Amino acid sequence: MSNCDCILNNLPLPERKLIERIRRRAGPLRTKGLIAGIGDDAAILELPRNCQLVATTDLMVEDVHFRRDWHSPEGVGHRALARGLSDLAAMGADPWTALLSLALAPNTPQAWVDKFLRGFLKLARKHDVALIGGDTSASRLGITADVVVLGTVPKGRAVLRSGARPGDVICVTGGLGAASVAIRELRRRGKRQTGRRELLPQPRLAVGRWLREKRLATAMIDLSDGLSSDLLHICEQSRVGAAILESAVPRAGAATMKDALHGGEDYELLFTVPKQKRLPSQIEGVPVSTIGEIVASRRPAVRILSRGQWRPLAPRGWQHFV
Repeated sequence: MSNCDCILNNLPLPERKLIERIRRRAGPLRTKGLIAGIGDDAAILELPRNCQLVATTDLMVEDVHFRRDWHSPEGVGHRALARGLSDLAAMGADPWTALLSLALAPNTPQAWVDKFLRGFLKLARKHDVALIGGDTSASRLGITADVVVLGTVPKGRAVLRSGARPGDVICVTGGLGAASVAIRELRRRGKRQTGRRELLPQPRLAVGRWLREKRLATAMIDLSDGLSSDLLHICEQSRVGAAILESAVPRAGAATMKDALHGGEDYELLFTVPKQKRLPSQIEGVPVSTIGEIVASRRPAVRILSRGQWRPLAPRGWQHFV
């Protein structure tokens, strides 16, 4: 089938032509340390001196992470990359390159793919991330986007989940629950709301880098699954407990406390800081709230002070396979 026929029939291009289209849209690769990129069997990278590689991968599966009748293709492309960039932010890493693999259903319009790439590449250029390769495939079960993001961090300086200690204060960026509110509204209205800011998360890369450079964060994680789940992840890796104040949890807009505690996909940063360290109320223009303290505990657990009483905070954020 010719290129013209594909466009006229609004179907995805044949694989070779689709890869060439992606290569052209990605533009010339002038990334520092990139020896070979799209066009070879594999990319070749030269790691900067005294740096370590930080790698993450994320899947975006149709009807699990997005719906075509709810989410704009630009928004899906943006989020596909934003999720990986947020992981790098949580490590205090600097973004570097990305690989994108797409599995497309036969009925996927080429216009959808083009708009997906527009959203992906717009965010990539904003953070100087080069698209250096990937793969394409047919899919019988809808669209899947698999994104690998690579970053760098000075040797031994990555911020892990395992460094929290009793007495550290627990902090969070921004307001929580906005994405949960947006998804609830989508369910209620049952149609796309193009351009909603809540559906276009902005990775807190500058905040993560600042915390790494100042050596303030003892542990950090991005809020992809929800505060109740992600704080427990820090407790599990650090072998501690956590106590937070419901009144201190920052809510975004119309978000309820349930949204703020359990809603996922906010992609804010949750981190711990030694109590004696002074932390500004804003970092790189992003508000920061102190919501509690790390405590000694026989087992990883989170408690919350709500209406004058302490109670366990069960992890009720996003979980696959439940």
